[in-house]
Amino acid sequence: MSAVSNTFQVDLRGIVDLLSHHLYASPRVYVRELLQNAVDAITATGDVAGGSVTLTTGDGELRVADNGIGLTEAQVHELLATIGRSSKRDELGFARHEFLGQFGIGLLSCFLVADEIRVHTRRDGAEPVLWTGYSDGRYDVRAGDERDPGTTVTLVPRRGSEHLLTSATVRELAELYGSLLPVRVEVDGAPVTSGSVPWEHGDETLARYAEQVFGFRPFDTVELDVPEAGLTGVAFILPTPVNPATRGGHRVYLKRMLLAESVEGLLPEWAFFARCVVDSTELRPTASREALYDDGLLADTREAIADQLRGWLVRLAATDPRKLARFLGVHHLGVKALALHDDEMLRLVEQWYAMETNMGRLTLAEFRERYGVIRYASTADEFRQLAAVAAAQDVALINGGYVYDADLIERLAKVDPEVRVERLEPADLATRFTAVDTETELRLRPFLTAAQRRLDRLGCEVQVRAFDPVTSPALYLVSRSAAFHEEFTAGRDRADDLWGGVLDALAHTAPADRPQLVLNHRNPLVRRVIAIADPELAGLAVESLYGQALMLGHHPIRPADAALLTTSFLGLLDRAVPQGEEDR
Repeated sequence: MSAVSNTFQVDLRGIVDLLSHHLYASPRVYVRELLQNAVDAITATGDVAGGSVTLTTGDGELRVADNGIGLTEAQVHELLATIGRSSKRDELGFARHEFLGQFGIGLLSCFLVADEIRVHTRRDGAEPVLWTGYSDGRYDVRAGDERDPGTTVTLVPRRGSEHLLTSATVRELAELYGSLLPVRVEVDGAPVTSGSVPWEHGDETLARYAEQVFGFRPFDTVELDVPEAGLTGVAFILPTPVNPATRGGHRVYLKRMLLAESVEGLLPEWAFFARCVVDSTELRPTASREALYDDGLLADTREAIADQLRGWLVRLAATDPRKLARFLGVHHLGVKALALHDDEMLRLVEQWYAMETNMGRLTLAEFRERYGVIRYASTADEFRQLAAVAAAQDVALINGGYVYDADLIERLAKVDPEVRVERLEPADLATRFTAVDTETELRLRPFLTAAQRRLDRLGCEVQVRAFDPVTSPALYLVSRSAAFHEEFTAGRDRADDLWGGVLDALAHTAPADRPQLVLNHRNPLVRRVIAIADPELAGLAVESLYGQALMLGHHPIRPADAALLTTSFLGLLDRAVPQGEEDR
């Protein structure tokens, strides 16, 4: 065979720039591409079990040899000099389902690290061929001297890339990408393949694997199997809480070759408590082979894995409730997010997730059994305002202010007509207080009139009731409609002239009810304030009780409230401290 000099049918420099800047995240993927080509060549022989790939470093070069099917001279021209000729790949037998990659573009990716690539190959029954490609766009094809069928690829490094072809780096990359391959892979005589996948071993081996790969010892492991996608693997449950907004990636193999270490989109968003290692024969990679192609099969696979994680939780509830309780203590957000649209998970949350109440931590099932009606405060601030007072009135109350809790309570009532749910408003609680008798009410009228004048400018209504606990002198209660009115008014004050006019036009829809300052007639301090004969001092005391109720109830402090707190405090201080000679 005479030597023939040719040029690529593409702009090779442009292709290399495209690969390095827009397709591959790192030039280190060249080892993966070489392994893919070698495994495909071995797969084409039909004897994967007897296949072997050897990577040898030395003299600054890297040689990758396989005992695969090899190429003829015609195939060398077609596969190594033309990009994207899928029809020709079909004719040559290199487009079968079980192959990993595309030989031509995979080999060209090696120009990311090499100035020269030599491919010495021979197919059984054909003459050996030596193909030499150069980074300037030329390639030569000539007769080779290979005796056995197979292929040897030699890379001559480009300047600045020598470190990527050293023995240590090549071994690291071969172990990373090819440790699970079904063929034997060696680097400088040392094997890097195990011949099996981690989930074929026992729990302890899996736990060590999780520590090595993800850096944690799993809370539990869940076996994954999705036949439609040819997917097997394992989900490792994280032992510690994780931010739901942080989407952890998963280790994904395609036909036992590592696709990427941090693939997203494999699990539903609520399953942020799991990290997976899987292998698939059917899922499609993106062009860069560093992510999964988001198609219908991936969506079906995601749903199938979700079902298996859901099944694991249900099994825990039936077989190991204590372990489930520990899991919920760590990862309740994920399970609650799932329960928002899954009835089975909603029942699991009802039975096993303990919520904060003013009677201690109770599950929804325990709360229903003890108190019948599920009463809840929709925000943490409302719960803090009402918890102690509600408990004193024998009203059990759930804190629905945590993420998803109020939504889950409401959803439970929708799916189960036997469940009674009430959102307790602060104003509702006032109806449970005891009104003072008629004689006391008449006697308090002058005081209430004066107190109302002091707080009118703050939009607050003053009432006197008797309630427990006695130690609480006053409560500031705001209904939902009153809270909306306050927000509406604040928004109108901040708006510009245009939007201010629009909001003024809507102002007639604002509710008539106002926030209430409820003074506790059973509290000794309140009774002493009521008995103060000095109207100014009594007014200062009422303003101070108003400020104290605001702060204890964790209500927002408006500028007008802050000014009142300052003036009432200074006024009381002025009354309490006697004047000295220098003040006269």
